[in-house]
Amino acid sequence: MITVNSRKFDGTIRRSWQCEFVERRDSLLVFVGEFDADIQHTDLGLIKKGTISYEYFWLDRWYNIFRFHEPAGELRNFYGNIAMPPKFENGILDYVDLDIDVLISPDFTPTILDRDEYERNAVTFGYAAEVKANVEGALKELLEVFETRGMLAVPELFATSQ
Repeated sequence: MITVNSRKFDGTIRRSWQCEFVERRDSLLVFVGEFDADIQHTDLGLIKKGTISYEYFWLDRWYNIFRFHEPAGELRNFYGNIAMPPKFENGILDYVDLDIDVLISPDFTPTILDRDEYERNAVTFGYAAEVKANVEGALKELLEVFETRGMLAVPELFATSQ
């Protein structure tokens, strides 16, 4: 088991959870976790206890992707976070979440979330031009990943069942 820490730009922890390290392929790290309680999420609604989360982090990409399955096994949705590339050491994966998220329904319809939060935090934390450019590039790439469903060469990412 490892700990994942989603941090704000100032380094404070936004969310933290435990999951199992599955494998590493080059810069890709794959984890799997299970919700141990019902969670009411602002954007995702009720996430039921037993929901499985397949988590894909790249050490060289400005986003990560989660694939959620209901406790019975059916695909719930995908969720992409625009984030700085993570660091993984001593059983801890740390990343800085840069606010913009992409909710992808099972039919691959995208919904971009929290752009207003990103704009506020870009001012509050003084995001450098390089950070802003990486955010916009990552958002474009993430949307293309879901549109093409193959660009990543990670076939299991787009599995519709467990």
